[in-house]
Amino acid sequence: MKTYTIGEAAKALNLTPYTLRYYDKEGLLPFVERTSGGTRFFKESDLDALRIIECLKMTGMPIKEIKTFIDWCSDGDATLQERFNMFQERKAAVEAQMQELMQTMRVIEHKCEYYQAALDAGTEAIHHDKQIAKALAH
Repeated sequence: MKTYTIGEAAKALNLTPYTLRYYDKEGLLPFVERTSGGTRFFKESDLDALRIIECLKMTGMPIKEIKTFIDWCSDGDATLQERFNMFQERKAAVEAQMQELMQTMRVIEHKCEYYQAALDAGTEAIHHDKQIAKALAH
């Protein structure tokens, strides 16, 4: 079974060793084993768990709630419903974030078109003229 040092694990996950130490301090890594000298070593399953932690962080979930999830995982099958509910909530949160990002993208795309037209015309005045023409047409 392959194991990773904290540096190797951090590199594999595109994190810093400091981040992994912080997660450990916050109780997110109860599954990570240590050598008799106290050095952490990570297994592939630990990296998989860390990927889930990073995924949850990307959804905006606070560390405290991620800790609750980790605790539920340690509790086993008795918490399957809680974990399912949590992921349903995360899914809804991500869907809302995606809608917000799509609206943001529409604004950015509009501004790209705006500035491209202004660049092509050599002036922003073209937009002012279009707005006047549009107002007069109504």
